[in-house]
Amino acid sequence: MKFTAVGDAIIQKRIPGDDISYSQLTDYINQGDARFFNLETTLFEKGECYASQFSGGTYLRTTPKALDDLIPYGFNLTSFNNNHCMDFSYDGLLKTLDSVEKSGLVHAGVGRSLEEASCPKYLKTDKGTVALISFNTTFEACTIAGDPAPFVPARPGVNGLTIEDYISVSEAEFNHLKELADSTGVNDNEKILIREGYSLGDTGDEFSFGKTKFIKGEKNQVIQKVKKADLIRAEKAIKEAKEKADEVIISLHTHQIFGEYKETVPPVLEEFSRFCIDCGATAVIGHGPHLLRGIEIYKECPIFYSLGDFILQLYGVEYAPADFYAKYGLTPDVGVQNLLKTRSKNFTIGLMEQRVMFQSVIPYWETENGKLKFLELLPIELLMQGEENTQGLPRIAEDTAFMDKLADMSAQYGTKIILQDGKYIVKW
Repeated sequence: MKFTAVGDAIIQKRIPGDDISYSQLTDYINQGDARFFNLETTLFEKGECYASQFSGGTYLRTTPKALDDLIPYGFNLTSFNNNHCMDFSYDGLLKTLDSVEKSGLVHAGVGRSLEEASCPKYLKTDKGTVALISFNTTFEACTIAGDPAPFVPARPGVNGLTIEDYISVSEAEFNHLKELADSTGVNDNEKILIREGYSLGDTGDEFSFGKTKFIKGEKNQVIQKVKKADLIRAEKAIKEAKEKADEVIISLHTHQIFGEYKETVPPVLEEFSRFCIDCGATAVIGHGPHLLRGIEIYKECPIFYSLGDFILQLYGVEYAPADFYAKYGLTPDVGVQNLLKTRSKNFTIGLMEQRVMFQSVIPYWETENGKLKFLELLPIELLMQGEENTQGLPRIAEDTAFMDKLADMSAQYGTKIILQDGKYIVKW
């Protein structure tokens, strides 16, 4: 089978029908039998939904008609299981879900219950059936979907992948922290909750000092683990999909950071991606940090740790809630452009001012019996400058120097990216 995929589509404005991105990229994207993008916005008409008390960083929404501008690129798979799907609370999530369902795009990761959000969705092609499962590690607790109980309806939301942070310390330091907690009373409130049955408390191998969790280890370090219940749910979904589909694609949206640079892939994401393939997935498509991360070929299956952006229109936001203005010491009467100007320190910092956020690739790959046989990368760049309605739209990259950096990041996984006859070919 054949596949193409892109990363985040942060679309906030309609795309002109004659934009050059269609003529440059549509044929390439349409090479795939399955063609994926991450929809990173909410969809409803202006003023229909109230905002949440939180957002994924910026309150993102646009008209549902924006899907009419994305589908012509050729996409047939999507997910909006990301950190922005609850920017406008449950109403915004459900309206977006309605629009995506009406579009005909096969989608996964968001549903009216946890069962619906976590189950595989299937795309039937002339070459076989593709299953899509979507996970998201970046969310507020209320965003996770829930299943029904007697007299309690299901809760709409996302298929969340909870990553728990621990600090590993020596046994002596572990015991000292316990003594320090007792002497300072930092855990006194938690002790009351445990006595009254509102908290289960820590296990013998863990200890919470206030909100920070510690475990015993050989060296001091931060350790991240996927919540066991979420791993069990992931394995169940992948094995179910493997029974019904020829290929199983994982969409993984994450803003997880490890170290001082966004490009560094956190070990927990490496472990989870490989876990998915061990369970039967045939590709993992990562997105979220808005820049490229390395590519790994694991057991003859591609893992794209981050494909970066396909559309980036953060300056195209039309409006925002009052509390978002207040966060920056402003009131709504100043207008959203002044809000964005203040946050970006006069348009000098932020995602829209970093060239790496505008550099990406579109992978095209071929498989046989679920194993990778060929992988090619098309470098693209998004317009940093230009007219208001074209800023942030993709083009074939003219300056491809950033591919050397992608090659370096991928080399640690034994992956080679070679320029051959004018095309970037991946070897493993």
